[in-house]
Amino acid sequence: MKHLGRLAALAGLVASLWLVLHDNPGSVLGLMRAAGAGLVLAGLVHVLPMLANARDWQTLIRGANRPSLAGMLQLVWIRESVNSMLPVARIGGEVVAFRLMRRRGLRGSTAAASLVGDMQLTLISQLMFTMVGIGFLFAHAESGTLRIAGDLAWGIVVLTPLLVLFSLVQHASPFERLTRMLNHATSGKLAALVGQSAQIDQAIKLIWRRRGVVLRYLFFWQPVQCIATALEIWVALYFLGVHVSFVEAVVIESLIQAVSSAAFFVPGGLGVQEGGFVLIGGALGLDPATCLALAGARRIRDLLIFVPGLFAWQLAESSGKSHAHLVGAFSSTGTPAASGASDAEKS
Repeated sequence: MKHLGRLAALAGLVASLWLVLHDNPGSVLGLMRAAGAGLVLAGLVHVLPMLANARDWQTLIRGANRPSLAGMLQLVWIRESVNSMLPVARIGGEVVAFRLMRRRGLRGSTAAASLVGDMQLTLISQLMFTMVGIGFLFAHAESGTLRIAGDLAWGIVVLTPLLVLFSLVQHASPFERLTRMLNHATSGKLAALVGQSAQIDQAIKLIWRRRGVVLRYLFFWQPVQCIATALEIWVALYFLGVHVSFVEAVVIESLIQAVSSAAFFVPGGLGVQEGGFVLIGGALGLDPATCLALAGARRIRDLLIFVPGLFAWQLAESSGKSHAHLVGAFSSTGTPAASGASDAEKS
């Protein structure tokens, strides 16, 4: 299991290279070269959906220690970077974000509940947008497109019960139940965690009881995020010399998101994402070379946004350790950290 992510990444890389080599790599590279700096611009557009995600995630958090919008944007940036670039099965970013939120003074139950709630609501919104994309394919279908849309629809039918179960499971207090089972199996060694798990379950329930927040998340902030991400697709295609409607760009993005989510165990969706672009783009009349060039534009975005995000993560971790050492130094002298801060302000 330890090497599964690396093997998946290697297999995905081989699949990506095969797709490019199979479809005249000169054409793909020629399209990307002609687009030039336009693909860099398309990659930088990703800041907009990250900003929307930062805001919708922020609305799930209550309390005086709620991070600012800039702080939430940093957390989104780091979380996406870890999930996209490292073999962590799309969950490592949440673990890193939890650590950073705790270091910023957020209660553990509040931080964990916001992460779980964000994942639940994102999955529901992705399901809705995927259904819209499939509906568009059916409405504008030729014979080949109907087959593709039908396959995607069956995939949604299979996954829907699982997604609904995941979104509603908070009513069964899953964290407390699981911790109680583990505590029983370890003869009471995890007793201290039972109460914490119950707090997480309660915090998740409180998020879902704030119906106005949930509805705005699903029907305003998530659509804004999807539209902003589709803008990346539209801008990239424009500079690749292909003019599609913005609705078609939204359809491509919604279905690519579904494909990438299904292949969560493949780091960066290597190979899967490229194949998805060829399949979905082909259904909308795009030639394979353009689809692969579009997938290449997405990889340029990863290099521009997510590689620096990994460095930002390391900086955040190191600054958190430095802060902990500073607090420890004040404490070891018998002077409360708060008093030290007050003295510094007076001076």
